[in-house]
Amino acid sequence: MRYYTNVKDLGDLNAAVKEALEVKKNRYAYKQLGENKTCLLVFFNSSLRTRLSTQKAAMNLGMNTMVLDVNQGAWKLETERGVVMDGDKSEHLLEAVPVMAQYCDIIGVRAFAQFENKTDDYSEKILNQFIQHSGKPVFSMEAATCHPLQAFADLITIEEHKKKARPKVVLSWAPHPRALPQAVPNSFADFMNEADVEFVITQPKGYELAEQFVRGATVEYDQDKAFEGADFIYAKNWSAYQDPHYGEILSKDMNWTVNTEKMALTNNAFFMHCLPVRRNMIVTDDVIESPQSLVIPEAANREISAQVVIKRMLESL
Repeated sequence: MRYYTNVKDLGDLNAAVKEALEVKKNRYAYKQLGENKTCLLVFFNSSLRTRLSTQKAAMNLGMNTMVLDVNQGAWKLETERGVVMDGDKSEHLLEAVPVMAQYCDIIGVRAFAQFENKTDDYSEKILNQFIQHSGKPVFSMEAATCHPLQAFADLITIEEHKKKARPKVVLSWAPHPRALPQAVPNSFADFMNEADVEFVITQPKGYELAEQFVRGATVEYDQDKAFEGADFIYAKNWSAYQDPHYGEILSKDMNWTVNTEKMALTNNAFFMHCLPVRRNMIVTDDVIESPQSLVIPEAANREISAQVVIKRMLESL
């Protein structure tokens, strides 16, 4: 594996999940792969689970790890070509990326959507500059449009907890006080559409995701109807994708908060969320603290999803 940006990069999804479950049984079985190798993790945005889980995954594989927080102690980076750099940005990404590549063997990048230009966001300008100019294997630790490490961990978690061969999985929009990117729901849809599940997306009108991620999923605007018989509920906020409201908050309707009454409509469903979560906006305390909540096992599997990706990259060096 040279690059990891979406579900297609994993190839056979069943094989990838099987590999993940084997890695989970013995996280140090492949530590010789990373001996004398270095993984550089570049963060343009904040992180807790991604930073810790990915660093731990690389260490499990015997790698040295370096973490660069671009906003703390580094030169401010310009990302656009043709700009007269007479402002506060001292270095261009076109020089910074190949320099970073001199010090490592694999690079992970985290760079969120800016919500200034949808075309720029959905062309993944920052992530693709690392892919084009580093000469090294590059994986996404959440980009403008996708969060494939999270979605892979979500799939592993579903496989571990499902009670029937083809469960019903519902991705539900939920309210939030800030405009959030579509990366997590995009990637979750990307993976669920390739997995052997009954997949439903439920959201208010105006919050439709990009068709490339929705694909053949059932879209239901009645949340109660969508929840009926569900085996997994994945709650997540996202801002509007469709023009002319890209990146905007169209609603903070608290009727979409996942609570005990809504979970009672399901088939005793498990609750999932990528974290961090706004309690009593996205989900009520009683639901996230219930025995059916998978948010902690789901977060733990971030280490495993990252380890499979980095392992495959090491094997390709």
